[in-house]
Formats: sequence, C-alpha cells, structure tokens
Amino acid sequence: MRIIRGIYKTRYYKVPKGFPSRPTTDFAKEGLFNVIENLKTLDDLSILDLCAGTGNISIEFLSRESGSVIAIDSHFNTVKHLKKVADELGCANDLTIYKMDMIKYLEKSDLKFDLIFADPPYSYANHDKIVELVQSKDMLHENGLLIIEHGKDTNLEKLANFMFIKKYGAVHFSFFNK
Repeated sequence: MRIIRGIYKTRYYKVPKGFPSRPTTDFAKEGLFNVIENLKTLDDLSILDLCAGTGNISIEFLSRESGSVIAIDSHFNTVKHLKKVADELGCANDLTIYKMDMIKYLEKSDLKFDLIFADPPYSYANHDKIVELVQSKDMLHENGLLIIEHGKDTNLEKLANFMFIKKYGAVHFSFFNK
C-alpha cells in the first residue's frame, strides 16, 4: 500500500498474504481525495472509517493531518494489521480502532462526524442500512459527508441525501450530505 500525500507520503506498508479485505486502488484513492478536498478543508476533522480493512483510507487521512480517525472492522486480522501499521508510522494516537460490526457500531454510537467513509465488500447487500442509520441518528456534523465505496452493480442514487457518484474504473464512490 502506498501513501499518496502528506507527512507519510511515498511510504509503503505491506498487506499480509490472504488478507480478508480488498484495498482501494491508488488511482481511486487519489481521485477520492481530490473530490473530498474540493468539497471541504481537511483540517481538524472527526472521521469514521467503516470496514477499514487495510487502513488505506484511515492512514491517508492521518498522513494529510486531517484530524482524528475512528476505524471499525469486524475481522481480527485487519484490526491487528491496522494497529501494527499505525504503530510503525507513529500515528496511533490519532487512530482509534475497534473490532466490531459496522452496523452494530452505527446503532450504538452517539458520536457525530465530519466525514464517514464506508467500504463494505462489493457484495454487501445493505448499503441502504448504512445511509439510513447515519441519517436517522444524525451522525454528521453540519456540512458533513458520508461516502460509500461500492462496485458498479450497486446503485445508491435513490437514497436520502444522495449528492453524486464518482467512478474510477471498477471503483465507485457515492457521496451523501447531512
């Protein structure tokens, strides 16, 4: 995994063989961050990364000194890996990691965020549940963003507060506002 910009720019970290998650490609990640930076300033944000997997998105936010990140993933190996990477990079103080199902986290949390990023498996069938919980629980600060990464077979355009979709090859990002 390559860190694109910021204080960890050009640093790489490896993902173990047989890792249970799919990392966002560098091409898609670079496009995603270009869009985010055109929508908001990446300073002192509270960020939630659901299905954090390799930590690719969490670490990129931390590299850009965007604020603090809470990373959620339900797999023991992904959580263990992310903690190791955060320790190696020296950003563990700004990254809180929980091993938990993302829907359970959303149901139990009473926190608000400036940005929520969700990257469930492309085969995930309940993207609408993510949007519904974030909206019904009022989990976004004013001008907050919810971004869901998904494959080409998923269409989220009819869900509440949908803004637009950005496509980078097979990777699609749907953007929602408060």
